[in-house]
Amino acid sequence: MATDSSDRLIIFDTTLRDGEQAPGIALSPDDKVAIAHQLARLKVDVIEAGFAASSPGDFEAVSRIAAEVEGPVIASLARTHPDDIDRAADALQATSRKRIHVFISTSQIHREQMLRMSEDEVLAATTESVRRARRYADDVEFSPQDATRTHPDFVIESCRRAVEAGATTINIPDTVGYAVPSDFVALMQRVYGEVRGGNEDVIISTHCHNDLGLAVANSLSAIRAGARQIEGAINGLGERAGNTSTEEIIMAVKTRQDYFGVEVGADTTEIFETSRLVSRLTGYPIQYNKAIVGRNAFAHESGIHQHGVLRHRETYEIMDPTSIGHASAIVLGKHSGRAAFADALQKMDIALEDEDFKRAFDRFKELADRKGEISEEGIRAIVTEKTGYVGDLIELVGIHFSGGNQEVPVAAVTVRRNGDEIEVTAEGDGMVNASFAALQQVFDIPAMLLDYRVSPLTSGADAMAEVNVIIQVGPETFSGRGVSTDVVEGSARAFTGALNKALVDKHAVGAEGSN
Repeated sequence: MATDSSDRLIIFDTTLRDGEQAPGIALSPDDKVAIAHQLARLKVDVIEAGFAASSPGDFEAVSRIAAEVEGPVIASLARTHPDDIDRAADALQATSRKRIHVFISTSQIHREQMLRMSEDEVLAATTESVRRARRYADDVEFSPQDATRTHPDFVIESCRRAVEAGATTINIPDTVGYAVPSDFVALMQRVYGEVRGGNEDVIISTHCHNDLGLAVANSLSAIRAGARQIEGAINGLGERAGNTSTEEIIMAVKTRQDYFGVEVGADTTEIFETSRLVSRLTGYPIQYNKAIVGRNAFAHESGIHQHGVLRHRETYEIMDPTSIGHASAIVLGKHSGRAAFADALQKMDIALEDEDFKRAFDRFKELADRKGEISEEGIRAIVTEKTGYVGDLIELVGIHFSGGNQEVPVAAVTVRRNGDEIEVTAEGDGMVNASFAALQQVFDIPAMLLDYRVSPLTSGADAMAEVNVIIQVGPETFSGRGVSTDVVEGSARAFTGALNKALVDKHAVGAEGSN
């Protein structure tokens, strides 16, 4: 492993340049300035604000960021063309912390198919462009584009020429995501040893793409080989499969400082907000399971995991989610256990007796098998469904219904009474009405429906709903509630609850009359 006298890792963020090159992204100058301000709050070390020569919009964005954003070094990309370098310098005039980032392709395929230049011509362009950039800025970065498909000897030679001409940062780009960690480490070690050598002021950097899903792995391996700058983009945005994720590098180094031995100056509590801002302005959603910033990054559904996290966060979390401005989430779903359910109730200030808790938990598991995830509103509705529970004399086991606009709706309900299951079928004016009619036959109570309300608890095709009913039996009224992903089932549950209350009341009245 290469060593470095410095233990400080420079975070170079290229969200506004390479990140914007992701298909479909077109950030306005205002958008770029807003993101740059947030990157400054994140305390990245370098912001590559754009490619000033590429368009008037990019020139404006780089110029405004240079003038308005304080803290990080502001960089502009430039080809080895003199006009590009001059344009970059013009855009960066307003900042005292400027960097011109010069690049040229070095791989044989790029030289022959794109540049139509020989190796000697590439070396001459490297020298002249770096010298020209140094006229405008003391901080100049050089990148041999497609370095990982370039013969290592030529990578070394081009980088040496750049350092001799005044480059202060040498960046090794894995432009097409071709590298694997072992080979990349070997290349970086050569660059570190043969290019940097005794030039302690020269920083070795990497810029890795994710075509093989190895951008972060290659970047982290480079740190062990002596790299002290990592280039990345928020949320891993960029050409094709994207760039190294800035936030993943920051948190990997923070979390495994014992291994990497370097420090970063980033304010990690700004990571989550930065990620969300970039997502909103680019229109690129964040995959649910994205490391660090994905919706599920700190979400736990397995009952075993939930129990562990509730006992001690570090059982299943290697990072504190609050350290990135996020929070843990106990996802209540089909895999959740009693501990997670009890914790959710406690956070909602809901206290249940043992029997009520068991009934609510059983109902929760039943719904979670179908719904997947149950929201706080759904939990409250499940608990409310059992409010005033008096003990079901008749338990609804299942319901089956059929019908349509060309046939009479039919409901078949299965109930359990005195340990025996019975099934009753009835027709009705609609499936809900048919289920009511079937249940009335079971209970043998002449009930009149006074009120019927359906309240959605969640959205989507699998939405949960709460059904509330009020029935009248003689002079008395009784209410019932039901929660389900199916309105007819929820209605049947609500009606069953109300009828059970009426049945209990009837029995109670009968007992009083016999005294």
